[in-house]
Amino acid sequence: MKLEPLREACGVLGIQGESNSIPELMFYGLMALQHRGQESAGIALADSSGKITLKRAMGLVERSISPASLSKLKSNAGIGHVRYSTMATSTLENAQPFLIEGVKSGLAMGYNGNFVNYLDLRKALSEKNVQLTSMCDAEIFLNLMKGEMKKMDLFEALSKTADLVEGSYAAVCLTGEGEILAFRDPLGNRPLCHGMIDGSHVCASESVAIDVCSGTLMGTVEPGEALLISQSGVERHRFASCKRRAHCMFEYVYFSRPDSVIEGVSVYDARLRLGENLAKTCEHEIDVVVPVPDTSRPAAEGFSRFSGVPVAEGLIKNRYVQRTFIMPMQASRENAVKVKLNPLRSVLENKRVMLIDDSIVRGTTIGKLVSMVRRAGAREVHVSITCPPVISPCFYGIDVKTHKELIATQQPVAGICKTIGADSLQYQTLEGLVESIGLRREDLCMACLTGEYPTPKAQQLSDQMKIKPVVEGVH
Repeated sequence: MKLEPLREACGVLGIQGESNSIPELMFYGLMALQHRGQESAGIALADSSGKITLKRAMGLVERSISPASLSKLKSNAGIGHVRYSTMATSTLENAQPFLIEGVKSGLAMGYNGNFVNYLDLRKALSEKNVQLTSMCDAEIFLNLMKGEMKKMDLFEALSKTADLVEGSYAAVCLTGEGEILAFRDPLGNRPLCHGMIDGSHVCASESVAIDVCSGTLMGTVEPGEALLISQSGVERHRFASCKRRAHCMFEYVYFSRPDSVIEGVSVYDARLRLGENLAKTCEHEIDVVVPVPDTSRPAAEGFSRFSGVPVAEGLIKNRYVQRTFIMPMQASRENAVKVKLNPLRSVLENKRVMLIDDSIVRGTTIGKLVSMVRRAGAREVHVSITCPPVISPCFYGIDVKTHKELIATQQPVAGICKTIGADSLQYQTLEGLVESIGLRREDLCMACLTGEYPTPKAQQLSDQMKIKPVVEGVH
């Protein structure tokens, strides 16, 4: 039977401390990370008796893990997860956290990332008669760790497991002994930060989860580093060597909230600079700058500041529609656009409009938006994209699977411009992207923009897919 793999780019949260309000803090922290996943949400809480309570449900955090459902739970340690999958099989079996017995009085895990060698690892566990209940990378990692923990301590087991895995991961684990283990892949591809909330330690995918709980950001869980948080304090261990860094550029361009700080860089400031860089090379007369809500707002502001052209909300968002890029099916994305945004004729009519968006992946969404703006009376519709052309698949957790689905691999910029119906199309340059983010080029993963991958199997898969577009069993 051919496996139908699931790839994820989710949100994780772990809190450990003395406060009895940890279940409530988990709720608000996960709400702050809701943009990272909308299919399911879950928490695992440890009580003083060593029991781990697991709650998982489909849907948004406020629907599936409400404060009322948590009000009777007491805990001094917990982890949480919001899930986004890139396949249609969105089921409760694939919701996180996962929980296994047999080590540490129970071990639960919430995971953000993707294994490049997923199928190899799954096959290896199957040969050892390990029964898996889902198609998620997290369950594989958890079982690999369990196997190693029978022979060695927690950090050694993590180190051995990391040697087996190629890919991206930022994860939080909870033991029945009330410990939180937070760790990050050696490349630092997925973000993971560390902070304090009223004496409790917290680790989260984004700093905004700490902010909303009135906490203080302390820093970053470093690539290849693990934090073990217990009543005794925090132990920091290097479990894997870090030969280079490869922070995902998409976190700054699109995925993270603008009010988050990643690797010491304000996401808002990075997006502001992306817009300024686009304005520096714009050659067209423009009357109004219009962002595609919500991620492009800072870039539109930056474009406006540099160019002197006013920015206005020409597309009004229906806030009850989920983010279209992270919906699991293309049909869902396209249908959602119809009800997600509505053009504001008073802003657009008889104007030369500059639409600012964060990326063009498949090209379907931006084409609909250009058409929508024209129907609202715009005289010209120009498009500027804060990200360079996406030309290669991502094997580390962003929803880009094949070269074939990427419009930039099929057409030159002029052809894309014609396809989407714009009067002009401008992309960010690679140099402008790096400058805007503010990290060194060699510390960023830009594989989807360059075709150059930071891990060997990912490079091999991409090269194979150029020759044979459909690769059997690729995860």
